[in-house]
Amino acid sequence: MRAVVTGAAGFIGSHLCAHLLASGDTVVGIDALTDSYDPALKARNLRLLAPHPAFTHHRADLLDADLGTLLDGAEVVYHLAGQPGVRPSWGTDFARYADRNLLATQTLVEAARRRPLRKFLYASSSSVYGDAPVFPTPETVCPRPVSPYGVTKLAAEHVCELYRTAHGLPTVSLRLFTVYGPRQRPDMAFARLIDAALTGGPFPLYGDGEQTRDFTYVGDVVTAMRAAACAGFTGVANLGGGRPVSMKQAVTTVEQLIGPVILHARPGGPGEARHTGADIALAAREFGYRPRTDLYDGLTAMVKHTMTWRHLNG
Repeated sequence: MRAVVTGAAGFIGSHLCAHLLASGDTVVGIDALTDSYDPALKARNLRLLAPHPAFTHHRADLLDADLGTLLDGAEVVYHLAGQPGVRPSWGTDFARYADRNLLATQTLVEAARRRPLRKFLYASSSSVYGDAPVFPTPETVCPRPVSPYGVTKLAAEHVCELYRTAHGLPTVSLRLFTVYGPRQRPDMAFARLIDAALTGGPFPLYGDGEQTRDFTYVGDVVTAMRAAACAGFTGVANLGGGRPVSMKQAVTTVEQLIGPVILHARPGGPGEARHTGADIALAAREFGYRPRTDLYDGLTAMVKHTMTWRHLNG
């Protein structure tokens, strides 16, 4: 298939591009290389993709790009671009989240709606659920985000659903639960945890450590994205790891792989759900989703990649 991937230089986006290319697809990557985290890391991800003859990258902002040209000939659009992070989404930074998560999505679906797409896939977030009343959480639970980030992700998801029902755009919104793996964003918990274990520096543990997350390995996520694009399913579906664990358990696993971690206890911040856990029955039924990577194996791959990168770069 000919695929367009927004956010192609990011953590999940670069893994998705590599998976699509390995599957024989042609990939047009779009990424503005914003400063949401170090653009040099995004450029590094692009260098891994650049040698493939079926990959091209366009540095462009979705809000002012010539989307008609970029979408020309596309069969599937994977929309992963956006402003990440729960904690920074409060206050004056909210405008950036609204622009990059909501307005950019509306601009893209508007450009896509008259095209004969096989699928428009949007990377949503488990943050839309907030403090869910049921675990594991099915898609039928009413979303009640507890962060401005979650609000923008849910609003963009609603935009996709509107264009699906009003204009027939075949959209799928996948609610991703705490994705981790090699090349994870440096601000995310596991990247910071592994760095602390390797350097001996402190790891800030927010809250009491008993909060749980449904950690989902990036390889399982990108495999599911392509499967959803190829299936007949449209609508909203969860993608989780299938086995929520506490942050204390995650710390213990990293200590088993590397060594002791110095914990720096900090109070939990606003907007962070106490527990998350995905009911993945719908994704399993509609496009065969089966998370295959457990936390130990996923963290092992992440640690190996980090240590290799450190060795190659002094």
